[in-house]
Amino acid sequence: MHRLSIMVMGLVLSFLLGSAKPISSLIDPNTIIIDRLEIEILGNSTVGKYSCSNSLSYRDTIYLNSNTKNSLKSEISMNNFECGNRIMNKDVKTTVKATKFPKSTVTITNIKSFGTNYKCSLNFRITDKTLSYQNMILKTTKESLEGSVAVNFSDIALEPPTKMGGIIKVKDEFVIHFNLYKL
Repeated sequence: MHRLSIMVMGLVLSFLLGSAKPISSLIDPNTIIIDRLEIEILGNSTVGKYSCSNSLSYRDTIYLNSNTKNSLKSEISMNNFECGNRIMNKDVKTTVKATKFPKSTVTITNIKSFGTNYKCSLNFRITDKTLSYQNMILKTTKESLEGSVAVNFSDIALEPPTKMGGIIKVKDEFVIHFNLYKL
């Protein structure tokens, strides 16, 4: 009797598990779940390239083709940018006036399919200036949605840093690269 009940339970379990759909097929293709946000600042100076990044846990859901929630908004601590060494970290904080403006805000709205990628509007508030971009492309990868914008320090009323009496100069133009990591 015991053996018969184990066989029946095994058949029931295999029937139930065999008909279960994979989780990926349960997710609506018009829904994107974001798990983490990373911002990189990439630029050049007279002595080479530099890269500073800030990664933060950020959980949100984008509903494409919907009026419900088709946007993301996140505050970014300007004190958490990592540039690879203590001196560069300090220079970035000084340049972006992190003491006076400790937070920046990224707002991505109006996200729409664009072929295999997406188009969106981006507002990036840094210091007391807001940079706005329409029709920014977010490229789709397996892990994330990625977008980049070219910015000048002068666009946000900041001076590029210099060192050693002007011998080392950071170029005015830099790139802000956004990664929205998918769950």
